[in-house]
Amino acid sequence: MAWNRARTKYRPDEASALDWSFAAMVETIDRLPRVKAWDGARAITVIGEAVWWVTIVDATMVRYHPDAYDQVLGAERNRQVIDETLAGLRFVRNHMGHDIDHVDFVQAAPRRRGAASNQLGSWTWRRLRCPAVGTLPPRAQEWELDRYEAYQHQLADRPVREAFGRARGFLAQAAAVAAELGVPVRSS
Repeated sequence: MAWNRARTKYRPDEASALDWSFAAMVETIDRLPRVKAWDGARAITVIGEAVWWVTIVDATMVRYHPDAYDQVLGAERNRQVIDETLAGLRFVRNHMGHDIDHVDFVQAAPRRRGAASNQLGSWTWRRLRCPAVGTLPPRAQEWELDRYEAYQHQLADRPVREAFGRARGFLAQAAAVAAELGVPVRSS
């Protein structure tokens, strides 16, 4: 956080970028329940988009609105859960489609009768093996392993809707606090 504070100052164009990023994140997360589990390719695409938008909004809040972000995170009763959820989603973003195939991150819920099991939100994050980090510098190894552990603690074996719901709720609160602090951020 200190690095970001030392190198950035609020610019009005950043608020509009956050506005549309936040709107895209909300729209993508809202699409999750409407995607049917049988449409695997579309399901993977929507989950990937949701991961992308959550991590973009999170990074924008950390960089351009650190006071609001820190205030909301500091007041959060389940701070570790929120922090690890966002770190786990960063792990997904950094590996999805690179060294881990998109389909290896999620799996369809067991087939059951009823609408809930037919929805994408009931898909679960898979448990993953620890990534190879031996070629990375020590600091990068620690960073990568921390995000992997966060993924395993807060995402693995849980419905995708849980992680996105937590992230959306936290980021909406942080955006509202940023607006209260005088930084115009529209949220829905």
